Amino acid sequence: MNAPAGEPLAAGERDHDGRGASQEGDADDVVAPAKPVYRPSYVFLLAVSAVTLAADLGTKWWAKDRLEPQALTDLATAPRPLAFRKIEVIKDHLNLIFAKNHGGAWGILGDESEAIRRPFFLLVSLAAIAFIVSLYRKLHPSQVALRWGLPLVLGGALGNLVDRIRYGYVIDFIQVRITSTFVWPTFNVADIAIVVGVGLMAIDMFSPHRPELARKAPGAKASAG
Repeated sequence: MNAPAGEPLAAGERDHDGRGASQEGDADDVVAPAKPVYRPSYVFLLAVSAVTLAADLGTKWWAKDRLEPQALTDLATAPRPLAFRKIEVIKDHLNLIFAKNHGGAWGILGDESEAIRRPFFLLVSLAAIAFIVSLYRKLHPSQVALRWGLPLVLGGALGNLVDRIRYGYVIDFIQVRITSTFVWPTFNVADIAIVVGVGLMAIDMFSPHRPELARKAPGAKASAG
C-alpha cells in the first residue's frame, strides 16, 4: 500500500516510487549480541587441588615412614618401648614429629568416641567440598584471589578426608614452638593449604574489585565523561 505524498511512511508502506520506509528509526531497537557467559575453568580447579592433595599425601607418607615411633626390638627379648623420632629443623622453634590427630582443628572432639567422631568429620568434609565446588561455579573473572583460594581449600580438605577414611585420624608432623612455654598445635601441609586458601577468600571478601562493583564501573565512567 502506498502512502500519500508528503506523509511519513509507516512500517511496510512504500512511496509512489516504490521505496520503503527508512530503517534508521529501527536502528536503536537492534539488540547487540550478548557477551558469552564466563565459565570458570574446572581444569584449573582440579589441577591446583590435585597438586595440593599430592603434596599433602606425599609429605604424610614420608612423615609416617620416617617419624612414626618404632618398636625397639632385641634378638633375645620381645619388643621394648617405642623409640621417639624427631627432626630438629630450627633449634627450639621448628621440629618435625609424628602425631595422630583424632579430632578436628586444635584437637576438637578428639575425646569423643569413634562412632561419633568419624561420621561427623566425614559429613563436615563432604559438605565443605560441595560448598567449595558450588561457589567456584559462580566465580567472576575479577575474583583472582578466590579462584586460587577455593582449590587450595579443596585440596587440603581432601587430604585430611583421605586420612580419616584410611586411618581414622589425621597425620600431623609440623611442630612450631612460639615461646619456651607455648607450642602451636602440630599441623600438616593440608592445614597450611586450608589456612592460605581461607586467607585468599577473606581477601576477596574485602576486596573493592568485587563483581557487583565491576558491573557498575562502565556506567560510572560514562556518567563521569
